[in-house]
Amino acid sequence: MRLHRNLCFAVIDGLTLIFNEGKYADKVIQQLLKRDKRWGARDRAFVAETTYDIVRWKRLYAEIADVKEPFDRDNLWRMFAVWATLKGIKLPDWKYFEGTPLRKIKGRFDELSKVRKFKESIPDWMDEIGRKELGDAVWTKEIAALNEQADVILRVNTLKTTKEKLQTELFDLDIETEFLNNYPSALKLKERANVFSTEAFKKGHFEVQDASSQLVAEFLNVKPGMRVVDACAGAGGKTLHIAALMENKGQIIALDIYQNKLNELKRRAKRNGAHNIENRVIDSTKVIKKLYDKADRVLIDAPCSGLGVLRRNPDAKWKLQPDFIEKIKNTQQDILQQYSRMVKVGGQMVYATCSVLPSENQKQVDKFLTSDTGKSFIFIKDKKVLAHKSGFDGFYMALLERKN
Repeated sequence: MRLHRNLCFAVIDGLTLIFNEGKYADKVIQQLLKRDKRWGARDRAFVAETTYDIVRWKRLYAEIADVKEPFDRDNLWRMFAVWATLKGIKLPDWKYFEGTPLRKIKGRFDELSKVRKFKESIPDWMDEIGRKELGDAVWTKEIAALNEQADVILRVNTLKTTKEKLQTELFDLDIETEFLNNYPSALKLKERANVFSTEAFKKGHFEVQDASSQLVAEFLNVKPGMRVVDACAGAGGKTLHIAALMENKGQIIALDIYQNKLNELKRRAKRNGAHNIENRVIDSTKVIKKLYDKADRVLIDAPCSGLGVLRRNPDAKWKLQPDFIEKIKNTQQDILQQYSRMVKVGGQMVYATCSVLPSENQKQVDKFLTSDTGKSFIFIKDKKVLAHKSGFDGFYMALLERKN
């Protein structure tokens, strides 16, 4: 591979914004890709994937390059040189790469790869919490899986098409996909492609949604005609899946504390042809209280550490702080206590997170079930999804039923 100066400059500019100004990697990359209209698919892929790669391995590359934060541009070029050398890419004779110690880089890599926190490029506290909660052997496998690039998985919108029809439609555009066993609505791309520019996406024939995330709506046991509350709907990935499973019959009430996320859900619902969704912003406790004892099903896709989705959000490794995890556990329990009251007698509730930590998952459910509110619920089943076993994001979901 030959390095092109303008593409490398784009990567360095992106890393400056992500590492030094705390910008989100996905937003930065979206902007970078608009920089030059002459860039082809390969150029855009280089900018996006190289930026993500260096973000993912920040600690390892900084250690090898012997640079410390905040990184100036010279430091970032040194990290870039480490990335290129380890990828086997020949460095051009640019001033930024003068005196790059190629043999030393490879030697340091071999040395640091013996220590998990460097090998997997994670903060000390994250390595400690993962080891403590999952055990050494499982955490070693799990964090390695969470550092792999995520596959692109589509969820077929069955309100508008079928898996077979969508597969054919994409095949005609040279986008090859495959079915996944035990994921009824999923298509996996064989190679990465820009699916958002396709007519199929614009017509609402699919959403991009990880396979593990697709399990959550299925777990909720919804049926056409029910009244369902998605209590932490966000921009509505799971809400739209619920709408498809309900065949547009019945009522879905999508709740969130952020109006802008519900606005995005409204836009997506229109594209998906999902007509049974009503959005309500949680601007006071009255919104929840009005729904007490009214829902056949409640989904609590709780805010969490997001440790299960590091593959698609590698910059979260550097933004997340240990005190946030402690705070979010309190929030999770508060939400369970309040929102569970929307489930009517005989109704069911799913508590879900995109975390792999038991303290955010089954321990929260156990704590809830022994509380005064939780005593009126029974535990039906749960599912722990680990990335190293599934090949997809880490997730947790528990199904509870309100007793008579």
